[in-house]
Amino acid sequence: MFLICSVLLNQIFPSVDQLPLIFLFPGMNGAVRAVVRMGIYVGAKVYFIHEGYQGMVDGGDNIKEATWESVSSMLQVGGTVIGSARCKEFRTHEGRLKAAHNLVQRGITNLCVIGGDGSLTGANLFKEEWSGLLNELLEQGLIDEEAVRRNSVLHIVGMVGSIDNDFCGTDMTIGTDSALHRIIEVVDAIMTTAQSHQRTFVLEVMGRHCGYLALVSALACGADWVFFPEMPPEDGWEDNMCQKLSENRSRGSRLNIIIVAEGAIDSQGQHISSDFVKNLVVGRLGLDTRVTILGHVQRGGTPSAFDRILASRMGVEAVVALLEASADTPACVVSLVGNEAVRLPLMECVQITQEVQKAMDEKNFDEAVRLRGRSFEHNLSTYRLLASRKADSELPNSSFNVAVLNVGAPAAGMNAAVRSAVRVGITEGHKMFAVNDGFEGFHKGQIKEIKWGDVGGWTGQGGSLLGTKRTLPGKHLDKIAEQMRIHNINALLVIGGFEAYMGLLELSSARDKYSEFCVPMVMIPATVSNNIPGSDLSIGSDTALNAITDTCDRIKQSASGTKRRVFIIETMGGYCGYLATVGGLAAGADAVYIFEEPFDIRDLQTNVEHLTHKMKTSIQRGLVLRNENCNENFTTDFIYQLYSEEGRGVFDCRKNILGHMQQGGAPSPFDRNFGTKVAAKAIQWITRMLKESYKGGIVFANSEESVCLLGMRRRAMVFQPLAQLQGETDFVHRIPKDQWWLKLRPVMKILAKYKIDYDVSESGQLEHVTQVRPKESDFSACI
Repeated sequence: MFLICSVLLNQIFPSVDQLPLIFLFPGMNGAVRAVVRMGIYVGAKVYFIHEGYQGMVDGGDNIKEATWESVSSMLQVGGTVIGSARCKEFRTHEGRLKAAHNLVQRGITNLCVIGGDGSLTGANLFKEEWSGLLNELLEQGLIDEEAVRRNSVLHIVGMVGSIDNDFCGTDMTIGTDSALHRIIEVVDAIMTTAQSHQRTFVLEVMGRHCGYLALVSALACGADWVFFPEMPPEDGWEDNMCQKLSENRSRGSRLNIIIVAEGAIDSQGQHISSDFVKNLVVGRLGLDTRVTILGHVQRGGTPSAFDRILASRMGVEAVVALLEASADTPACVVSLVGNEAVRLPLMECVQITQEVQKAMDEKNFDEAVRLRGRSFEHNLSTYRLLASRKADSELPNSSFNVAVLNVGAPAAGMNAAVRSAVRVGITEGHKMFAVNDGFEGFHKGQIKEIKWGDVGGWTGQGGSLLGTKRTLPGKHLDKIAEQMRIHNINALLVIGGFEAYMGLLELSSARDKYSEFCVPMVMIPATVSNNIPGSDLSIGSDTALNAITDTCDRIKQSASGTKRRVFIIETMGGYCGYLATVGGLAAGADAVYIFEEPFDIRDLQTNVEHLTHKMKTSIQRGLVLRNENCNENFTTDFIYQLYSEEGRGVFDCRKNILGHMQQGGAPSPFDRNFGTKVAAKAIQWITRMLKESYKGGIVFANSEESVCLLGMRRRAMVFQPLAQLQGETDFVHRIPKDQWWLKLRPVMKILAKYKIDYDVSESGQLEHVTQVRPKESDFSACI
């Protein structure tokens, strides 16, 4: 797939798919849409190249100008709407010469490449040969010297798209999260059958050279065993696996899940097939076993909210990178590191990716895992922690008791975090206690020991199986201290939202009065609102975003046979506009109203005029999102009535309040994996703090550093003392004072065709945005 944008002043942008083999993946269209619209926004003339590299070589009608409307309604569509194809001819010098001629004819000197390492390598080769190709075209009389001068430099920016997540330099590639959604949907469906019939299921997932999908899906569903290329099982694995499956059945488990990557191998490099695993289980254990090969279903379907947002961010960043490129700028690739979009040298990333395969060919699997990157290493270490169940006699000698509780509103992924915490805690030798119904259950004594098997199957369950309340501990500190003394609780892990944050602050401030609270305490943010200071993301928010996006897709589809209709959607979030803003970016909203960005009646008028002009084009559906507490006067009903009145005769309106459906349902793969990893890390921190604070036969910890929040800050997971986070908190509105996602609002507005002024920071991120109320002529020019 190619996308080419020819910018004014001879600056141009396109996008490329895979060179050796063309694959499709969900989110591709989101990247295309973002590059096209950002290109047009900066004054570009935009072209599509149909049918991939073949279209670039053939030229002619394969290269067509794109318009703003031509990428409308693309976000929710999987694959690529402009086609993709293999092209052997582009691998030849003659083929690349033809492609160069076609680009020069249109003044195209910048390429935005969407694909894997093969695509990016091919584009970089094209860049290196560019001057020579121009000279050949000049010698053949196909172009003149002026054309050579105007098109002397070819700029390359890449975006990585692959469901395998096999490109080094980025934590996630476009399409991976959607593939995980397809896998987990199948696993959840299979688990009900497996439990009913006491069956073992062997699932084969994609991953010929990279085991990311197998590894993360195993974490997300709590699989009993997983096979993937980077971690071949040790010799004798057949006995070990069968023993583990047998032990699980003897403890009352009614199902076993085994996940096999299609490229799984043993320590000798021999292929491990799903059929081989099935026959092994049947032959040795006699268990009723079935094989399910997911195949290309993993590549299809609607893109997840994560992939839409990732593709949109990367697409905009790619255009900004090309705008900033000079003659000496090397080819770069836009990557995701932690929660930041960064630019990395393209060929360095390609070379590291190729070194992974070299290390695997040499059976240096530890090096292959290291080269895969920090994200892959963390997933693998967490899986090993959770998979290494030991006999009681083999556990470390620990006399510590650790309590786990959920506080605040339910959030999908809480149960995955509890399961991970309990099992890692037991592995560390601790005795784990579960507190039901948050701080309210704590002071009532609803506390009991929780064992390894008690949390089996929890990863796919929504809500909070422990029960959760919004009650703060302040009025019952004496009773909570008494319960901690009765059960000899030496550490607390609190998983929850703003009430959890407030509750731990209250416990820590009461340490002078109650020595029972002088123990290590750590909080993991878990709330759909994503309003906790100290963390860019919270458990549950990704599931909520997918619920919003899916609902908006259905709502827009309901109007497919109705022209000129605008939908007003109210989202949750309290005073935090995260769900509305990021959900609006994922759903392609025309306007989003939030508390953090004050608006008045003039802004509402601008938005109505914007939609009025939009309805006169071929795009005749509108979507407006409103955060529930964005403004006490401009309510959802008010905005609905205003739009209905001002749009009378041009469009009609409908309104929907999504409500608590945003909290419910099975957690997304991201929330399952995120909850699993952060809880494991939190328990390891607790173990370290317990050892450091254990003196004279008791645990005593009263420093600021002993009460922490574990959160994602930009590129890393960090522990931050709650006392230090108080200065970053707006306690009145229960939101952080600084919220990273506000920088996504200009992206959302640009992609919705608003005229805005923006500055580009040193990192290339868009910021300091001011909306410009357009005149009639502005809309005419855009349309």
